[in-house]
Amino acid sequence: MPRENLNDLAAFLAVARERSFTRAAAKLGVSPSALSHAMRGLEEQLGVRLLTRTTRSVAPTEAGERLLDRAGPLLEGIQAELAALGELRSKPAGTVRITALDHAAETILWPAVRRLLPDYPDIVVEISVDNALTDIVSARFDAGIRLGEQVARDMIAVPIGPPLRMACVGAPAYFAAAGAPPPRDPHDLARHACINLRFATSGGLYAWEFERDGRELKVRVEGPVILNDPRMIRQVALAGFGLAFLPEDHVAADLAAGTLVRVLEDWTPPFPGYHLYYPSRRQHSPAFALLLEALRYRG
Repeated sequence: MPRENLNDLAAFLAVARERSFTRAAAKLGVSPSALSHAMRGLEEQLGVRLLTRTTRSVAPTEAGERLLDRAGPLLEGIQAELAALGELRSKPAGTVRITALDHAAETILWPAVRRLLPDYPDIVVEISVDNALTDIVSARFDAGIRLGEQVARDMIAVPIGPPLRMACVGAPAYFAAAGAPPPRDPHDLARHACINLRFATSGGLYAWEFERDGRELKVRVEGPVILNDPRMIRQVALAGFGLAFLPEDHVAADLAAGTLVRVLEDWTPPFPGYHLYYPSRRQHSPAFALLLEALRYRG
């Protein structure tokens, strides 16, 4: 295939994915009219219609979907390999795009990036903080960071942090005014005010998860405050409005200072911590390999 056809194919992939000539043109750095002309030329050369156009939208036809599904990954592989060859110089270069949970981005990813960037000024790291389970392939991220139990089985997952534990905590002032003894069993939470977490993604309330001696319990709690931010939950717990259920490292300093008191500790065993995950078939750049090594957990 002539080189100009490869360029037209890349342009088609951009239009098919963006579902818009305007957005695709901005991404490619060309005018929408030039892009539309190139698509008509490609369709004429192939003898098949690739795009359905209306005044409001653009969508691939059945033939376009087939070309997108089959040729897209091949062209991306070629582009990735050419980019990797171009980066084989004294210092790695290029952009690495990663989606991460807010807590992981703040406590693990950013500290690693901060140590790395001064020595590699040609690397750009784009961090998208998102607590949803992002499809990194369709969203074109190089990798994602999620808890180990959330990573899909078809991904390569690399531990980047230690195992985590949850902690059920309350302020001394809360326990003094609670009117019920501190809980010794998760079922005792029914007699206590608890600070609920609402998932920003699904909109549902988090059921507190406990385990002891192989016995797992999920407890729906009630209380005067519902929040969707763990940091705010900690603040409300410190103010004495109820019990909170948070990652242990969120409240470690408060426990050490005595401003929060832990209960049900024997019901909160460790669970797999944060993992960096990426597709096994993807060829990664030297810049990504460097960041992966900087993040890899060796504890």
